[in-house]
Amino acid sequence: MRTPLKAGLLILLLVIPALAFLFLKNFGRNEYSLPRYIPQLDSTSGEILMKTSVVDGKEIMDTVFHTVPGFNLTDQHNTQVTGEIVKGKIHVADFFFARCPGICPKMSSQLQRVQEQFLNNPDVVILSYTVDPEHDSVEALQNYAQQYGAVKGKWSLLTGDRSQLYNLAKRGYFVTAKEGNLQSADIEENFVHTDKFILVDKEGHIRGFYNGTDPKDVDRLNLEIKILIDHYKTQ
Repeated sequence: MRTPLKAGLLILLLVIPALAFLFLKNFGRNEYSLPRYIPQLDSTSGEILMKTSVVDGKEIMDTVFHTVPGFNLTDQHNTQVTGEIVKGKIHVADFFFARCPGICPKMSSQLQRVQEQFLNNPDVVILSYTVDPEHDSVEALQNYAQQYGAVKGKWSLLTGDRSQLYNLAKRGYFVTAKEGNLQSADIEENFVHTDKFILVDKEGHIRGFYNGTDPKDVDRLNLEIKILIDHYKTQ
């Protein structure tokens, strides 16, 4: 009796991994999914809005997430730019100003890395919004773009109406941008803006926030952009 029992156990040990492999191959998903940020709330009840979505042929209830709104601004090439520039694209956004002596150079240097990583991928673009539009003219943005090697069509530096820019920061990307102490002799104290890079998917949903002065966090950003790219390839 012992020999058949041992043989049966051996067969079972060999069969279970094979069955598990077949199941994962045919039904499992080997996909790391990035979260979506900022669910939309019902203006009356304050509850999270839901919608019906179809996933793998099945209807499910899904959260309605905030989408970054459109805009009408001017880039470093003196071209009127709207939200159409990121339609159907993954984009990375940040807020800066050309005279900033502190975190902006660090952030822009890190954006150079992002640009280099995805230079040949037309699905990935970068938007840098100024928080100092009175000073950051087209000429100022041109000089700044040249300093950091911003490639036309890949990395757009944007200026325009102050209220629109600040509204985009606060209500579009959910980051800080405001006037500071305008009487201060320290230029960096004149404007308060985030050090974050914001990753936005093709649908306009925010997928991540990253410290733009930290190379390791920018490594994470580059990795998660690749994850998004792979996600769209499998759709």
